[in-house]
Amino acid sequence: MSHAGAYHGAVTGSLALHPLAVPRSLAERGIDRVLVYRVPLTVRFRRIDVRDGLLLHGPAGWGETSPFWDYAPAESSAWLRAGIEGATASLPEAHRDRIPVNVTVPVVDPELAHRLVAGSGCRTAKVKVADPRTDLASDCARLEAVRDALGPEGLIRVDANAAWDVETAVRAIAELNRAAGGLEYAEQPCPGVEDLARVRRAVDVPIAADESVRRAEDPVAVARAHAADILIVKAQPLGGVRRALDVVEQAGLPAVVSSALDTSVGIGLASHLAAALPDLDHACGLATTRLFTGDVTADPMTPVDGSIPVRRCQVDQADAAEGDPQLCDRWAARLDAMLEVVDA
Repeated sequence: MSHAGAYHGAVTGSLALHPLAVPRSLAERGIDRVLVYRVPLTVRFRRIDVRDGLLLHGPAGWGETSPFWDYAPAESSAWLRAGIEGATASLPEAHRDRIPVNVTVPVVDPELAHRLVAGSGCRTAKVKVADPRTDLASDCARLEAVRDALGPEGLIRVDANAAWDVETAVRAIAELNRAAGGLEYAEQPCPGVEDLARVRRAVDVPIAADESVRRAEDPVAVARAHAADILIVKAQPLGGVRRALDVVEQAGLPAVVSSALDTSVGIGLASHLAAALPDLDHACGLATTRLFTGDVTADPMTPVDGSIPVRRCQVDQADAAEGDPQLCDRWAARLDAMLEVVDA
C-alpha cells in the first residue's frame, strides 16, 4: 500500500513535499503531520546530489529528521528524537539573537570557490578537503582562492571528514595551513579519537572533532582524551538541542554549531542551539541552505552580512498535485525502523 498523499509543489526552487500517514507512536507524542521533502543540491556535497528527509509538526512547530541513507536505524533514531523534540518541546533560553556563520566551500574548482566566498558576505570559510575526487594540490589551490576572496583578516577552516591516517594528516595540515595563510582549525582529520590526539600533538593548527562527537557512543570521550581543541556539535545527530547542550557542557570545550545539511527547519532549531551556548567564540556552520536549489519555507535561513537570525521556520505549502509513492514508501519504512529503536 502506498503512503503517498497529495504532492505539494515547489515552495522555492525545485523542492517537493509529500505527506505521510502519522504513525500511532508519533501521534501519541503530539505529532500531527509528517512530510517527506526532497530537494536537489546546487553542487555535489557529501557525495550526494539530492537531499531528502522528514518534517514533523507538533504543538511547538516543525522539527526535522533527515539522517543520511547510509545510517542504520539505531544511529538514525537520534535524528528522530531531535525531530520530535523540535516539534513538541520548548527551546532553551537564548543568549543572543543572531549567529555568525561561515560560508561552506564544497569540492569545486578555485574559480567557483572564489565566487562562493566573495558573494557570501561571510568572514569565515569552511573548505572541504580530502575528497576522493580531489588531491592535496587541488585542495591547496582551492584554499588559495578562498584566501584571496576573504582577504588577510578572514578565517579559514578545513574539513577532512576523517579521510586521513595520522601521517597523512600531519603532512596535509601543514601544506593546507601554508596555502591558506593560516588555518583557524582542521576538522576531523582522522576517524579515531586516539589518532586525533596524535595529530593534535604533532601540529600547530587547532583540531576540531565532528564525527568523533556526533557518531560516537560516548561523544565526550574526545574531550577526555585531549584529542580536540573544539567540538563540532549538530543538533540532529546528537538527539536534539538539549542533548547537544549537555554534551558541550560535559566536554568543557569551545563549540561550533554546524548543520547536518538541514533545511531551514533544522537550521532554525540549530540557531537556537547556538544561541543557548554561554559562549560562542567561532562562526557556526549554519549557512548551508545556500547549497539547496529550494527550501521548505518562503523565508529561508539565508545569511545576511555573515549571520543568521535566531528563529524557528514554518513550512509553506503550494498547490496539490500528483505524489511520489516510491519515495514516500521508502521513508515510511525507514520511519517505522527508527521508531522501533525509539520505542524500545
